[in-house]
Amino acid sequence: MTMLCRVGQVRRCAASLSQTISQVAASRQKHTLPDLTYDYGALEPHINAEIMQLHHSKHHATYVNNLNVTEEKYQEALAKGDVTAQIALQPALKFNGGGHINHTIFWTNLSPNGGGEPQGELLEAIKRDFGSLQKMKEKMSAATVAVQGSGWGWLGYDKESGRLRIAACANQDPLHGTTGLIPLLGIDVWEHAYYLQYKNVRPDYVKAIWNVVNWENVSERLQSARK
Repeated sequence: MTMLCRVGQVRRCAASLSQTISQVAASRQKHTLPDLTYDYGALEPHINAEIMQLHHSKHHATYVNNLNVTEEKYQEALAKGDVTAQIALQPALKFNGGGHINHTIFWTNLSPNGGGEPQGELLEAIKRDFGSLQKMKEKMSAATVAVQGSGWGWLGYDKESGRLRIAACANQDPLHGTTGLIPLLGIDVWEHAYYLQYKNVRPDYVKAIWNVVNWENVSERLQSARK
């Protein structure tokens, strides 16, 4: 009788846990497409309005929608204890989650009032770690242009060393989740980010984007990363 009671308790606990997970999943706020703080045409002539509209309202929106669908399926798999399904969903979670994370950073990294040079601690850190702003831009541009297929070029912060690093990530791999670097500035080199305007000449796009880099945002990200 004691054993049967224990079995019953275990079953009730399992059912309660499953119900709790389901409730958490149901109450979880879904990811949403962030609004831009500028118009689609505000970055012209460096990035035209058509690219910005498609990139934000179509491509980024797709990552958001697919991320929400994937997370719902993942929660269901967790509730059922289906490890195989959880593993199968991880590539989609990484791809769409990374796409949402990367683009959310990207939009804030850009500004119609961007370009020029950073100031204060950010500029000092760049000079310390790369020699000069120009050398950093050249190194980051080269790494970004060299991305094979689709991906991103990044300026990141290495919390362990306290230094700035340049890295490239394939596809939508998120910088922090795959390298440990905290993202400060990202350049999207998926073709949807530039092809309508720059065709296959990726170097021209990368050169042009420096004219709209929001150094204030990059500086704020560095300050947060150092805390």
